[in-house]
Amino acid sequence: MTLRVLVTNDDGIAAPGILALARAAVERGLDVVVAAPLEEASGTSASMTAVESEGHVVVRDHPLPELPGVPAYGVGGSPGFIVLIAVHGAFGPPPTVVLSGINRGANAGRAVLHSGTVGAAFTAAANGCRAMAVSLDVLSVGEATAVSGGAAVSAAARVRDAERHWDTAARVALDLLPRLTAGPVESVLNVNAPDVPHGRLRGVRPATLASFGQVQMTVAESGHGFVRTSLEEPGQAVQPGTDLALLADGYASVTAVRAVTEVADVDLSGLGGNPS
Repeated sequence: MTLRVLVTNDDGIAAPGILALARAAVERGLDVVVAAPLEEASGTSASMTAVESEGHVVVRDHPLPELPGVPAYGVGGSPGFIVLIAVHGAFGPPPTVVLSGINRGANAGRAVLHSGTVGAAFTAAANGCRAMAVSLDVLSVGEATAVSGGAAVSAAARVRDAERHWDTAARVALDLLPRLTAGPVESVLNVNAPDVPHGRLRGVRPATLASFGQVQMTVAESGHGFVRTSLEEPGQAVQPGTDLALLADGYASVTAVRAVTEVADVDLSGLGGNPS
């Protein structure tokens, strides 16, 4: 049976990464539908937000010229919301798999908590749909310099999006699809690929999450009635075997993650008595 795949993202329906991911899925013979935010929705995690007009969530046809016949929609909603309505049949038959990305920038370390790309995948998994989050590292650890106002001032960041190697991340993701479909529904594969031609990729390696993200927010200034934030490098050495370390060494990384689960190592004994 042909897999039904929803391709979504948090960079918006017009982003180049989503086209590359959808094209790779079509080339593998999958039944693809594309639905993504009308506008960029980065950093929205698994939020459930939507824009309504006269009581209806805004959904607009957004044909992809390179993929004739593939239904594609721009939606006035967050990535997590889009996934939720998709699994309830908003865009035709519910998907079996959700591919979220390709994000412009690595989603690595514990910062994945805040990612709309990963949040969409978590939402899919929570609703019984296997999911993968896919990102392209456009600011490698080795090249990153200071970050100001949300824009990296490095040579890597000045590369035009059209020149980036989206197909490398897409190929890595689709090659991992059998691993995804064979695994438990509750788990998400978080995939990061370096921005290099596929022939220069050193390989794909399993990774642990780094203890920090590629960049971190800090409070640059606060005063009466305002706070100004900025982004900066963590200033810590990356730990071997983590997603950030592998990216810096030219490997694609893959980490199996789960969103909300119970833990058994917290002592909650003695809570069954009557309140005093």
